[in-house]
Amino acid sequence: MSAIDEARPETIEAEPLATEPPAVPLLNRVAAELVGTAALVAVVVGSGIQATELSKDVGVQLLANSLATVFGLGVLILLLGPISGAQFNPVVTLAEWWTGRKDPKGLSPREVAAYIPAQIVGAIGGAILADAMFGKALVKWSTHDRSAGHLLIGEVVATAGLVLLIFGLAKTGHLRFAPVAVASYIGAAYWFTSSTSFANPAVTIGRAFTDTFAGIAPASLPGFIGMQLVGGVLGLLLVALIFDQRRRAAAAK
Repeated sequence: MSAIDEARPETIEAEPLATEPPAVPLLNRVAAELVGTAALVAVVVGSGIQATELSKDVGVQLLANSLATVFGLGVLILLLGPISGAQFNPVVTLAEWWTGRKDPKGLSPREVAAYIPAQIVGAIGGAILADAMFGKALVKWSTHDRSAGHLLIGEVVATAGLVLLIFGLAKTGHLRFAPVAVASYIGAAYWFTSSTSFANPAVTIGRAFTDTFAGIAPASLPGFIGMQLVGGVLGLLLVALIFDQRRRAAAAK
């Protein structure tokens, strides 16, 4: 992502997450979101399959899966951030639309309506591609039930933290660090959240299409996606609470 001058604390402004120049056509941005999300899910699912084939130790499997995700996500954000903002996540897309809805340069409803289906289709395609690479059934619904309440709490925490990180970086002019920061957060959240941090409705849907280490049973989708949306709202509230200094200063006058 492009370098951005740091703002002084008393004049913090939100920086648009989608850092693409206006000349980038919507078709190119949608293609970047589709390909990026597909690649991300292929990394998550493929590394999970590889890990289970190389080790029977669940801890080693999770370590391999999380490390591959960290490196893959960081590279994808660095590569595609200048084109589409490298969102790869409907929660992030909706949050950006909401925060920039009064900004002419913010995401429009038309762009949101194009981004989110591309992310979902890409996620499904990435899961199918990973299964194909490892000789698995191309589509086999996951039987990995993830409906327990403590896992849903984990998804709220993981998604709220992700939104807080991304929009906090934007508020403080540090989006240039997003490839490292976001990838590092997701890697850490693999380990500190009970759900292993899906934190992404599109990726969650894609992972239902593979009955492998990274899969999630279709019956668990509504709960996970619902909690991810709740986490997204909570994350935006935390951003406003922590970073919206100008509004607080104006209200105090």
